[in-house]
Amino acid sequence: MSLFGSVKRFGLREQFVTVVSLVIIASMLIIGGYLIKRQSEIYTNELEKRGQALVANLAYNAEYGVILESTTELENLIKGVARANDIIFVKILTIDGRVLAETGSESYANAKIKGKPEESALTTGRFQKTDYIAANGSDFMELSYPVETVRQTASRENLGSIYDYSSGENSYVREVIGEVRIGLTYSNLSREVTKSQTASILLTFIVVLSAIILMTAFVRIITRPIESLVEVTDQISKGDLTKTVDINRSDEIGLLAESFNRMIESLKKSQDEIEEYNRNLEEKIIERTRELEEAQTQLIQSEKMVAIGQLAAGVAHELNNPLGGILGYAQFTLEKIQNKCADNISDKDIESYKRYLRDIETQSRRCKAIVQNLLKFSRTSQTVKFDDVDVNAVVEDTLTFVEHQLMMNQITLVKNLDPSLPKIKGHPSQLQQVFTNIIINAMHASNPGSEVTLTTRFAPPLGEFNGTVEIAVVDSGKGIREEHLKKIFEPFFTTKDIGKGTGLGLSVSYGIIKEHGGEIRVKSKLGEETTFTVIVPVEKITCSADN
Repeated sequence: MSLFGSVKRFGLREQFVTVVSLVIIASMLIIGGYLIKRQSEIYTNELEKRGQALVANLAYNAEYGVILESTTELENLIKGVARANDIIFVKILTIDGRVLAETGSESYANAKIKGKPEESALTTGRFQKTDYIAANGSDFMELSYPVETVRQTASRENLGSIYDYSSGENSYVREVIGEVRIGLTYSNLSREVTKSQTASILLTFIVVLSAIILMTAFVRIITRPIESLVEVTDQISKGDLTKTVDINRSDEIGLLAESFNRMIESLKKSQDEIEEYNRNLEEKIIERTRELEEAQTQLIQSEKMVAIGQLAAGVAHELNNPLGGILGYAQFTLEKIQNKCADNISDKDIESYKRYLRDIETQSRRCKAIVQNLLKFSRTSQTVKFDDVDVNAVVEDTLTFVEHQLMMNQITLVKNLDPSLPKIKGHPSQLQQVFTNIIINAMHASNPGSEVTLTTRFAPPLGEFNGTVEIAVVDSGKGIREEHLKKIFEPFFTTKDIGKGTGLGLSVSYGIIKEHGGEIRVKSKLGEETTFTVIVPVEKITCSADN
């Protein structure tokens, strides 16, 4: 049966409402489809224009970095571009295809080309656009632009001669030295088109509903209970569950109202239960957070105690030497005073006694410094406050109770401390814990008769980069296996024998340096030396929730 045949079966009022509604719906769909298509084309052109401007500007600014192949400068350059939410990756390559800097391109490495590369009609021909389909089904475009530099060429006749370069005999040649690629996702465009479709559908619905209401105003008596139901539903959508449907009827609408009121009561009960659960959940989260903070503090402190235990013999020996000297001078001086009367003490004896007392004072200060450094290292701090720190001084304090331990293991310590290091923002006790742990690990990895080299140096500022202080510890042990390098900063991972390591030292040290805005780098090959480099910025970088 045809559509018109079905309409004829309705009454005149229903036929009029149905035909007008269908006409309005068809008109709105046609107009909406055209507007959505036009808007999609506009969005696509704007996205491509913005991408071309970004890639051209990035290629212009990357010229110096590509010439020097400075990865750090290029990475800093692409960070600002990569902040845009519709940019999914940025690459800077050399002319031979080597990647100098990139970000965000790993998840789109296996994308397939959607169409053939085509030249943009809005440029001079140096832009290239390629559409891809990612593995997850999302579409994106890749825009590429060459990185060029200008070099001056001289004629063969003037090579080696001195003449006016402004005479015009020389020529300037633009040379392609690399390429910049930017990936722009179509996801935002799809969302905007979806919003437009939703708005078009919603607008169609509103127009049709308005027309129906105007044409059926005379049946208001029938629709009044339904309107009351709609009003209560709107209040419920706003979170007001105190309203109920007041309809006293025995027909289907009345049954619907009763069912709706029961639903409101059920929703209200469920809402009260959810609010009570949320209150309890918030309290539990606060309690668990406090427990985690306490556990972290205890973990750091326990790792300190492990390090102190490993250094106990060396510290005891380091204290025993000056205490032995103090005791010997004291006993010798006491014996001389007891054997002589006060009248028989000569000026020579008094000078000897002064020299003995000065030696006693020197050795006592040495003992005091060792004990103070040990106390400062083992002290627990509930709040971490960053102050100006002299890295060389922290290293020297660490060596006061580590250096003798190296001597006991027949390991020579070579120090190369840069006296011109700037101060950093940090926590001395935590940094001392990191240095102690890395030096102890280097000692355990080294054989008797070998060397451990400790070097401090300053990496100067470059652009927006404020510079860093680097502390490198190099041992001549057996190296670290490649499969272990990826795991050494994981908690409880250790290659030492059972009972000789907790597997927490490097994990805790990594967390401490991350809180200082720095990083720990490891360079090692099996059978060769291992280098641990602690890098701390001169000004602490604020870290986000990645910690």
